Amino acid sequence: MWFMYLLSWIALLIQICLITLAIAAGLFYIAELVEEYTVLTGKTIKYLIMFTTAVYIGLFLFEDLDTSLIIVGLSGNAAYFALLQSFPYFILSSPSFIASVIMVIVNHYFAFSYFASVWYPFSDVMAFFTICLWIVPFAFFVSLSANENVLPTMTENRTKSEDATDVVSNYFKRKTKGLGLLSFLKHAQDTVLPQRVRKQY
Repeated sequence: MWFMYLLSWIALLIQICLITLAIAAGLFYIAELVEEYTVLTGKTIKYLIMFTTAVYIGLFLFEDLDTSLIIVGLSGNAAYFALLQSFPYFILSSPSFIASVIMVIVNHYFAFSYFASVWYPFSDVMAFFTICLWIVPFAFFVSLSANENVLPTMTENRTKSEDATDVVSNYFKRKTKGLGLLSFLKHAQDTVLPQRVRKQY
């Protein structure tokens, strides 16, 4: 009996490792696609915001959800849409980025408060969280690395000491190591996976 119990724990650890690797590989692939097709990614995020807005309107018309939950969700979508205007560039100190982060926190607070007081089946709660709260912020999170390899333009913010006429050299002078999801996954790949060494004959 104890041996089978031990095997069940070993199998559970193996399954957790495999699921983690599968999620990491999927995120790496999605981040590569986002970096390759930034215009298509921006359009996809725009359609996701429109879809979640339609879902909120449908919840308001056909379900008995709290009105404040709907209003906060629609306000969050407005903040996401404002953040989308500068896509694929994300400035962490911009008002649209700060408002989006605040609205993510506020949306979760209202959702947790509502679903803690009113009972719904677990599948309904997960559907609300997945579609209304997580899908758009997750799309923005995955696309954080998209601005690392975008060509420079004259619309980027510059300090007064920089010569605005020399776009390319100023861009590469300011270029630092990427902090996005793709950079993190590539760093993890380089540190975790063994490097292939070519044999010298």
